Amino acid sequence: MSVAKKLAHKAEAVKGGAKKAAGRATGYRALEAEGRTDQVKGNTKQAGAKVKDALRP
Repeated sequence: MSVAKKLAHKAEAVKGGAKKAAGRATGYRALEAEGRTDQVKGNTKQAGAKVKDALRP
């Protein structure tokens, strides 16, 4: 997995965390849910990349 893709996955997770925190701080539940979704997507992609790297000979 390329470094650029790993950084993109990490950035997506961080962006999701920021959205979630902003939604929680403002009481905007839709933004909080969207942030949680983005965070889970980024974390899932990171986990998939780790598995791919571990299985690579």
